[in-house]
Amino acid sequence: MNIELAAKQLEALGNPTRLKVYRAVVRAGRGGLPVNQVQERLGIPASTLSHHLQRLVQNGLVSQERHGTTLICRAVYPAMNALIGFLADECCADEGCAAEASERAV
Repeated sequence: MNIELAAKQLEALGNPTRLKVYRAVVRAGRGGLPVNQVQERLGIPASTLSHHLQRLVQNGLVSQERHGTTLICRAVYPAMNALIGFLADECCADEGCAAEASERAV
């Protein structure tokens, strides 16, 4: 994952309402969640929800699929996992260097 994509996705998730929407969709699992159920669970106006969902879709975190008159929202789990991996991949990578430097100082 490149840093620009990670920054855009993190920016999209940086809004408290969008983060609640995303968590609701992630929690729903692979079957997804109809937009009206997201709205009911979170108690937010349809126009506000539409705006926030669009940002999540634009940044590749949520996909939408129409079934008749119902719009199903699904988390894009590979994107979520890639973002989490991007954040965790280099966790403590420099710790060995820091530990060696502090040992030499003693």
